[in-house]
Amino acid sequence: MFLSGVIEGFYGPLWTVAERRELLDSMKAWGLNTYVYGPKDDLHHRVLWRECYDAAAAAELGERIRACAERGIRFLYALGPGLDIRYGADADFQALRRRLEQLFDLGCRDFGLLFDDIPDRMHPEDAARWGHLASAQCDLTHRLRDALRERGEVRFHFCPTPYCGRMVAAKHGGEGYLETVGRELDPSIPVFWTGPEIVSEKITLEHAAELARILRRPPLIWDNLHANDYDGRRLYCGPYSGRPPALRGLVAGVLCNPNTEFPANFPALHTFAAWVRNPSDAWDPAEAQRSALSDWLPRFASAGQPVQPEDLALFCDVFHLPYSEGPGAEALRSAFDSLLSADPSTWSTEAVRRFLGPAVRLRDFCVRVSELRDRPLFQALHRRVWELREEIDLDIKYVEHHADPARRGKPFHSDFHLPRTYRGGFVASLQSRLHLRPDGSFSPGNPAAQSTGKGP
Repeated sequence: MFLSGVIEGFYGPLWTVAERRELLDSMKAWGLNTYVYGPKDDLHHRVLWRECYDAAAAAELGERIRACAERGIRFLYALGPGLDIRYGADADFQALRRRLEQLFDLGCRDFGLLFDDIPDRMHPEDAARWGHLASAQCDLTHRLRDALRERGEVRFHFCPTPYCGRMVAAKHGGEGYLETVGRELDPSIPVFWTGPEIVSEKITLEHAAELARILRRPPLIWDNLHANDYDGRRLYCGPYSGRPPALRGLVAGVLCNPNTEFPANFPALHTFAAWVRNPSDAWDPAEAQRSALSDWLPRFASAGQPVQPEDLALFCDVFHLPYSEGPGAEALRSAFDSLLSADPSTWSTEAVRRFLGPAVRLRDFCVRVSELRDRPLFQALHRRVWELREEIDLDIKYVEHHADPARRGKPFHSDFHLPRTYRGGFVASLQSRLHLRPDGSFSPGNPAAQSTGKGP
């Protein structure tokens, strides 16, 4: 069975009961078959992995498991004990067994043991017993699976400590970690993998084939393309891309771990589901995005002026994908850069119009977001939208000021963008200290150019 679906596996606030119900209904309608529950901020997932859920939380999980079953969706519960587990300690094994047996009694039959984002070391006694972290993790997985099978048929899934190509290259988890997993882990147990990077721009056929050779099984892709939990200022509303449809023949499945803000995930999941259903090896992300935004537009019903399709498309071009902006955002930035690189006295009316036209549309769209009737959608968007509005409004005023012959050459000030209240705060101050180069290296910035004193 090719697994396709959604992972609630991010760092950040959990989705609500209503949001999960909407997700499952959409997954059924779109033909997705797997929901993974493993959010890092469920304390019982990692920090309190030894503790069972209380009666109320267990009842809610049981309802979710039944909701999945009613829709023909596989519910996979993921547990991450790796922060402090003693692989050879019977007390820890029994605690894990109790945790999984509680889920089994609630109806869960699919389990994932996640050893990601943990120290790649063991207790000395564990190291003496197994010799390699991967060996200890594989053995624990087998013992737990065999214990659960005393109750009935179950399926286990495994997330390695180095779960992307860069981590393997850095020998995270130890020399030969993946090769050890390939040799020692039961080949019927799928292994999660995020691609060349934690957030991979592309996952090629060659990469998947080489990984399958090492693991001795097709990998199960945990796809972080639309995950935004590592950067609270960004959303990803662009289309599923960078994965050729032929990849489906080389992997055990693809599961999306999307934005923390559930209402913002419609384009990501809509286009991903279209990619899963796509019958050919040809894939047009732009066409998939147009279809997704057409279906999403009714959610932008407003109490004020209606949202236009082209404005929603421009907004999603701004909040596009981690490694790129959409064409509308790129054109807007290019138009602004062209103005900034020239003396204002040489600006043509057409060059100014080329920037101000889409910039004003984008600013006005940000205003209309506050008038959305779908308040959860507004709440998911408003912090980023407000920041975007402030920036684009400043740019518009700057261009209007210098395009006006009567003001040209005079210093530009904004009454709404003042030192320390605008682009202020300690984090912004720190960000100015180190400059990130295109090659990924850092160099000192120019803190002398920043505000000094008590504030940034």
